[in-house]
Amino acid sequence: MSKPLIIRKRAKIVALVLFLIGLGILTYTGVWWPGLMLVVGIPLALMQYLQGRHYDTWISLFVFVGAFLTVQFEIQWEILLPVLFSIGGLYIFIREWLESRSAKEQEEDAKKRETENNKD
Repeated sequence: MSKPLIIRKRAKIVALVLFLIGLGILTYTGVWWPGLMLVVGIPLALMQYLQGRHYDTWISLFVFVGAFLTVQFEIQWEILLPVLFSIGGLYIFIREWLESRSAKEQEEDAKKRETENNKD
């Protein structure tokens, strides 16, 4: 993971502001679907980018903008949308699983080092 550009709390606030502006635009225009895909996806991707999670940013943009384009340009969505959402879900699952294993390994290494230091 890259270094965050701003602190997590501020990244969430920026994303929330962008989300609320998007909802305001949707309310004004009345184009809820597929505009909601952009209103949810872009702030989420921006928050991830600001937190230094670049791979997550690209996956979020791929899923939400892909869903928007599929509906907007009347592409056969019966196959494409489930694939987009499945890819996004699998990526998140695998990433969390790998990160939890990595965190456990780091914790075990830290415990081993601590016990070795106590023995000396």
